[in-house]
Amino acid sequence: MKQTQASRRSGEIAREKLGSILLFEISDPDLQLVTLTGCEVSPDRSYVRAYVSCEPERYDEVMSALERAKGRIRSLLGRALGWRVTPELSFRIDATTDEAERIARALEDVPPSMGVEKDEEGYPIASGEGADDDE
Repeated sequence: MKQTQASRRSGEIAREKLGSILLFEISDPDLQLVTLTGCEVSPDRSYVRAYVSCEPERYDEVMSALERAKGRIRSLLGRALGWRVTPELSFRIDATTDEAERIARALEDVPPSMGVEKDEEGYPIASGEGADDDE
């Protein structure tokens, strides 16, 4: 969605209200430990795309719980926002934290070839045995 300054402000307001609704109003146990990471609002405020984060093994469970509760969440959100139009809701999984964790694990597991000492051009420096220094 194209974001303007006004739609970013609307997105922040929607994120606060939606976060409060998910935390205090919806009592579905499948939605425990779900984090609302962001909201995008269309310029005419008729559509809200909400991004949620959870453990990767719970993606399907959380998405089905959000679909089940979408009508109630939309009703509560419309009342909380007070906008002229109650926006349609679309929930998406935000996998950026999972991707960041995968990258961090990959950086921790350095392959043995990366531990070899290299010269300024990136070539491995030969160990002392059998190395010729004919430069």
